[in-house]
Amino acid sequence: YNKTNMQTIKKLSLAFILLLSLSLGTIYAQSANYQLSTHILDINKGLPAKEVSITLFKLNPANEWVKVASKVTDENGRIPDFLSANKDNAGTYKLKFETEPYFQKQGLKSIYPFVEIVFKIEGNSHYHIPITMSANGYSTYRGS
Repeated sequence: YNKTNMQTIKKLSLAFILLLSLSLGTIYAQSANYQLSTHILDINKGLPAKEVSITLFKLNPANEWVKVASKVTDENGRIPDFLSANKDNAGTYKLKFETEPYFQKQGLKSIYPFVEIVFKIEGNSHYHIPITMSANGYSTYRGS
């Protein structure tokens, strides 16, 4: 290669690295713009529970649950993008985890046809509301 070709290769390499850095920053910024996330860990398997439907509801002033969104857990048992952080999300919410179909696919009976977790959001910090569960028990906590 001559000197001109080497300079061109260096410029293209720098441009590629810059574009890659910007795109990764955009991906991170998009996932950081949500105030609520959740996940499920199947403690029988010690693995994430994938393909579980979860519905988010908000309690309105008339004390009625209003559906906000429905999503399905990914390969890591997660839903990272409930509630845009670009607005005031204060209020009382409920996550409904459709657990029975998940266990039926494994040939297991569960005493829980679904699990509902009710919680309050105050301020603008991030809320991570996961559950750990088996066919016969579950637990929840505020994660990070």
